[in-house]
Amino acid sequence: MPTQIKGPALFLAQFAGDAAPFNTLEGITKWAAGLGYKGVQIPTFDGRLFDLAKAAESQTYCDEVAGICADAGVQITELSTHLQGQLVAVNPAYDIAFDAFAPADCHGNPAKRQAWAVDQMKKAAVASQRLGLTTSVSFTGSLAFPYIYPWPQRPAGLIEETFAELARRWVPILNHYTDHGVSIGYEIHPGEDVFDGATFEMFVDACKGHPAAMINYDPSHFVLQQLDYLAFIDLYHDRINAFHVKDAEFNPTGRQGVYSGYQPWVNRAGRFRSLGDGQVDFAGIFSKLTQYGYDSWAVLEWECCIKSPEQGAAEGAPFIDAHLIEVTGKAFDDFAGGERDEAAIKRMLGL
Repeated sequence: MPTQIKGPALFLAQFAGDAAPFNTLEGITKWAAGLGYKGVQIPTFDGRLFDLAKAAESQTYCDEVAGICADAGVQITELSTHLQGQLVAVNPAYDIAFDAFAPADCHGNPAKRQAWAVDQMKKAAVASQRLGLTTSVSFTGSLAFPYIYPWPQRPAGLIEETFAELARRWVPILNHYTDHGVSIGYEIHPGEDVFDGATFEMFVDACKGHPAAMINYDPSHFVLQQLDYLAFIDLYHDRINAFHVKDAEFNPTGRQGVYSGYQPWVNRAGRFRSLGDGQVDFAGIFSKLTQYGYDSWAVLEWECCIKSPEQGAAEGAPFIDAHLIEVTGKAFDDFAGGERDEAAIKRMLGL
């Protein structure tokens, strides 16, 4: 019996490298398929695996990309534009750090960098359509995140103007995606202005409820914030169009908590782990997503400060596969039921 949620799939970004088989799309997809993955999420910002400019211009190239994946035995789940989406909105405090996400000729020039990012986002919509995809994944970027803690007191209007400006930047992009039959699943992530449910609501409201503004659900970021990631699905399931399967743990001590004391990842109270090594209740997540009708891909995003990526990837496919649910077509107590009997119903109710 087929499962409602598709998978296992793998986000390739953390595995791409300069050595074979990780330096070509053909090599990395065959490697992923050999581990049991049925889908791959492709980073559009890694030229070793994907040429976004060519994909936006050439159906032939997109057919070749799809063919490489099909020959390896995997499907393309989504295109990722996380790095480019980040650059749609950058607070000046992050200018130097985020220049690394853009070409060298954009460094030191925030306006040029943003224009490049917007163009990249629009190219990804076209490329997604050429590949027959209806979903993509990205970040919103951040203007107000340096002011996340309300001390010193934020001036009145700062947050309102943040989300108004985000909408001014993103609505034209979202419209472009709608024109090409694609939605954007924003990863709800610290470092973005959209980092939890409340900020997602503020973003969608500023964008006038835009239907293309969706969610790439990743519970690991909610564990680190101590947010109820199962209740999040209850609240926002109708906006979830993508799913990063990533584990995490939060172990507060007398020395550190959510902010984790500027420590390196391995020493932080909150840290990402390989699947099954953290605290995320994936049985609960897969049950809720299935309950609400989510029928897209479960994509492993590997990030762990202890385990190697090779081991994490090898363990990830069977882990996801074991959590996929074959949806029942019957009630468990059907054996005790019977056909509708109007007369019996009336007698039982004393009517």
